[in-house]
Amino acid sequence: MRAADPEQEIEAYTVTLEAHPEDFGRVAAQTAKQVIIQRLREAEREIIFTEYKDKEGIVLNGSVQRVEGNQVFVDLGKAVGVMFGGEQIPGERYYTGQRLKVYVVRVEQTLRGPQIVLSRAHANMVRHLFELEVPEIEGGNVEIRAIAREAGVRSKVAVLSHAQGVDAVGTFVGGRGSRVQAVMSDLGEEKIDIIPFSDDPSVFIANALSPTKVASVTLNETEKKAVVRVPEDQLSLAIGKQGQNVRLAAKLTGWNIDIISADESRVEATADAAASITDDQPRAKPASPRDLENSLLDAINSGTQTD
Repeated sequence: MRAADPEQEIEAYTVTLEAHPEDFGRVAAQTAKQVIIQRLREAEREIIFTEYKDKEGIVLNGSVQRVEGNQVFVDLGKAVGVMFGGEQIPGERYYTGQRLKVYVVRVEQTLRGPQIVLSRAHANMVRHLFELEVPEIEGGNVEIRAIAREAGVRSKVAVLSHAQGVDAVGTFVGGRGSRVQAVMSDLGEEKIDIIPFSDDPSVFIANALSPTKVASVTLNETEKKAVVRVPEDQLSLAIGKQGQNVRLAAKLTGWNIDIISADESRVEATADAAASITDDQPRAKPASPRDLENSLLDAINSGTQTD
């Protein structure tokens, strides 16, 4: 083998040696075969682990290989991932050969090889699907600031624009809703609300309760609590079915939110004003019939004297 010139491209050589050990019996040959196969499997597992470890936190395409109980095994091409019951969208049914998109939660090295944990219920799956549909995210013009999700039912996504003249909500919705509908179809027609983010907590909370019209927001910074007043006819809409709308708004904003009727608040204000009147303040007494009669006669006499 000749010495390689540092300035020249290094060439690779393969040397094959054929050996015929005379003391190799059947048992020794079988052992050598098993050792070689084991080392090859370990090398293959290491390659798979390294490749999919780099894909944590992204969405991949796959097909359902098999379903065992509440576990779904998904063929990802070079490896098979598992989706446990808690990572599945409630009510979604899976069958062999079904094509779907899955989110890689984590990749772990186990005694049986790498385990790829997948999810369709993770909140970050919504984030990555929007990153695939909205190129402005990669360009830095718009940003997803927060996500609150109840998988299979509804999600709220808070978005912000960093470019003047760029409407963040319109960018994520797309022309005729094309972008948000594409994400919804990948999630089984899950409803998605696009919410404009604001650094002002009062404004952000009011936006998060969309499509509710909010009358006022009172903040308690110490307890991280917000009292939101809405019109009487908007009360059920603000709370949502089984409290879903206000629950998602609380997750999205990080504030504990109490919803009360604005009409109730006006009643409370009136009651407080009435209670503030003390006993030592004189109150006007209702006029008696005789007082009214005397006032009327005085007015008539006054008019006669004038004439």
